Amino acid sequence: MQVADNAPLVIIGTGLAGYNLAKEFRKLDSERPLLMISADDGRFYSKPLLSTGFAKGKEADELGMQDAATMAAQLNADVLTGARVTAIDPASRTLTVDGRSQPYSDLVLATGAEVRSLPWRDALGERLLSINDLTDYGQFRAALQGRRKVVIVGAGLIGCEFANDLRLGGFEVTVVATDPWLMPQLLPEQAAAAVQAGLEELGVSFHLGCGIESMRLEGEGLRVRLDSGVELVADQALSAIGLAPRAALAEAAELAVGRGVQVDRQLRTRDPHIYALGDCAEVAGLNLMYVMPLMTSARALAKTLSGTPTELSYPAMPIMVKTPACPLVVAPPLTAQCGSWQCTGEGSDMRALYLDDSGQMHGFALTGTAVAEKLQLTRELPAWLG
Repeated sequence: MQVADNAPLVIIGTGLAGYNLAKEFRKLDSERPLLMISADDGRFYSKPLLSTGFAKGKEADELGMQDAATMAAQLNADVLTGARVTAIDPASRTLTVDGRSQPYSDLVLATGAEVRSLPWRDALGERLLSINDLTDYGQFRAALQGRRKVVIVGAGLIGCEFANDLRLGGFEVTVVATDPWLMPQLLPEQAAAAVQAGLEELGVSFHLGCGIESMRLEGEGLRVRLDSGVELVADQALSAIGLAPRAALAEAAELAVGRGVQVDRQLRTRDPHIYALGDCAEVAGLNLMYVMPLMTSARALAKTLSGTPTELSYPAMPIMVKTPACPLVVAPPLTAQCGSWQCTGEGSDMRALYLDDSGQMHGFALTGTAVAEKLQLTRELPAWLG
């Protein structure tokens, strides 16, 4: 279908994925009309800083780097804030935004991921919150005013980072999870034990391998009953049970959706004018909710959108987990069909390598002083997406 000559490139989402794509694109094309659509206020900030804010005493406004107007000026773009895209019509290349039609020449979905919810969320209101963006962080800080005891539900990467950060911020922290050890999707048990010991030494308490039977308001706080029979009393709960890619718009537009919005190596969906990147995207079976894959994707897609079709490649990109109580870096074994962890070290200094049956290394987890081996071991890993 013929699209109006002035139809802009549209990016839905102003998180790290959307804004970094726009920055990379503007390095290559300074003139093409660009429209960014944000469901929130469009402030630019670094999401990883959300789990370091309490230790640093940072309010939400202090973590925001530039407002939407500043970003619009820097990017020579229109930034539409507080706007909801409710439908995509690939045939006419239009969006429905707050009830009106918006044409696009090309469309990029950078919608991120949404938090998975506990069943008590609605009943508990502000006493049970999640942190997924700057607004959430501000709401959580406000809810904690005058409060000390925090229960974190979830022992994954985000739960552990916030446990460390809140404890450094002076809060009493208890972590509850059904997982048998910390970050089981990333770490072998021995490495997880090192991180747990570091957090316990800092003052964090753990109840692992436990489900929650009930969470209810009690006075101005909460009472949490575990299936182990333990009851916890807290002022505030933080849910950190994982994220799910925001793919509903793509699914409604009959684009392919699996673990995320499915795209090819050029980050293109089955529609030639619709792309996706970041937490919402699945490329070659990989849905990687980490900063470095996002940045790599932004650089490649910017080239494609500016007229140089570019296939995405991922080198191995280790993840620095923000648990200073026990330094941790992990490279998940994404390229291994099968294998096992081989662990050496003692105490807080663990070196875990994931080896296949032929002895080829596909991943590692390093804690304590062993993190110094990160660069050397990374050179030995196969590319995540070659």
